[in-house]
Amino acid sequence: MLLAEDNAINQRIARVMLERAGCEVTLVEDGAAAVEAFQRDTWDLVFMDCQMPELDGYEATARIRALEAAQGLHRTPVVAMTANVMPEDRLRCLAAGMDDHVAKPAKAVDLERALLRWAGARAA
Repeated sequence: MLLAEDNAINQRIARVMLERAGCEVTLVEDGAAAVEAFQRDTWDLVFMDCQMPELDGYEATARIRALEAAQGLHRTPVVAMTANVMPEDRLRCLAAGMDDHVAKPAKAVDLERALLRWAGARAA
């Protein structure tokens, strides 16, 4: 899994929960680094913070979707991680090309649901 998160506390919490769920996690600290990591490797799932320096999660996801389209790649599931949990926030995430939305502070059960829902999507 690729985890894009700029906050050190949120990084630690999400990483521990994902690793306890059996995931191998690569951490990046901003959207630009997420796009670079996406170009270097393939990922089963991307957890993307929405508000990050350098390049926010919305624009990073849009760039990832453009790379997939240009290179004919399968769509990699991107799950937004954000404290913005209003229905219009979820719609903004989906409009940016994200596939799902997990509220922060993240709970293990929510991350596990996202894993169950999306982790096998690349193999399909």
